[in-house]
Amino acid sequence: MTLSTVFLTFLLGVGATIVMDLWAFILKLCGQQTLNFSLVGRWVGYMFDGQFIHRPSIAQKEKISVEKALGWGVHYATGVIFAFIFVFLLGETWFTSPVLWPALFFGIITVAAPYFIMQPAMGAGVAASRVPNPNKARLMSLLSHSIFGLGLYLTGLVLKPLLAYIL
Repeated sequence: MTLSTVFLTFLLGVGATIVMDLWAFILKLCGQQTLNFSLVGRWVGYMFDGQFIHRPSIAQKEKISVEKALGWGVHYATGVIFAFIFVFLLGETWFTSPVLWPALFFGIITVAAPYFIMQPAMGAGVAASRVPNPNKARLMSLLSHSIFGLGLYLTGLVLKPLLAYIL
């Protein structure tokens, strides 16, 4: 992977995450609750103390001072990591001709991370099985990660004209 591809992939991850955040902003405007990234930061913050799994819920743990910034940083870092996995799987030639379906499919697959890692570790159970409305939580996660996949595609389209200058 060339330095140019690394730079493009980084931008791809940031762009797709921004699209996902725009979706969350629209949901908030419509009165829907979205993921609180402070809780993600709290979860990661407690990892530094060796605590990875929380029972009952991370929301009931004591706040840490930098949890909001840490949560947002982890959110964007995860988007960038997912973009690198995506480009690794599809190849850097995807940038020359972005295609929606692989990006959307990959976004949908990434919902495995919250279903099987984050939600259980944060005390919400596998696929949010311990929250008051698990089916709604599952659907919201699936939609958000689908939007991330759409964001990969849209960001790929935006980045495509840069290829002549970067590659």
